[in-house]
Amino acid sequence: MSSKPTPSSSTDPVRESAHQIWLAGLGAFNKAQEEGGKMFDALVQEGMAMQRKAQASAEEKLTEAGEKVSSMAQQFGERATGQWDKLESLFEERVARALQRLGVPVAREMRALAARLTELEHELQARTARSAPAKTSAAAAKKTTATKKAAPKKTAAKKAPPRKVAARKAAPRKAAARK
Repeated sequence: MSSKPTPSSSTDPVRESAHQIWLAGLGAFNKAQEEGGKMFDALVQEGMAMQRKAQASAEEKLTEAGEKVSSMAQQFGERATGQWDKLESLFEERVARALQRLGVPVAREMRALAARLTELEHELQARTARSAPAKTSAAAAKKTTATKKAAPKKTAAKKAPPRKVAARKAAPRKAAARK
């Protein structure tokens, strides 16, 4: 007969259970070693997919932010332009009032003056054109009369002697200040 001790009935199931757990752990370790490379590659692929999603999301947010900033800059530019226009018109009004107070004519008055000057020039030209034939005939008549009469020679006019200027009397001087 064999002298093997027989395990007690109470330790047998516990021991059997522990042994099964040990074997399951060894199996899991072996499987992890075999599939570890595959698992690592799968995790890398998942990480790359997550990175692409995060990058796309960040670019989308960046685009939205850029559009908002651009919109705000445009609004600010429009407001600034409006303010500059108001300032410019205010400045022009004040300069115009100051020039008016000084009596400087405005562009409208200068155009009216130029138009009136042109009108007067035309009028003057018309008058000189009407009177020119009469003057030429009068000048021709004078020439014929002058040639008939011998004109006496003119002698040089003598200069008048200079006037004598009366000397002024000197004003009496005040007495020297007393010391």
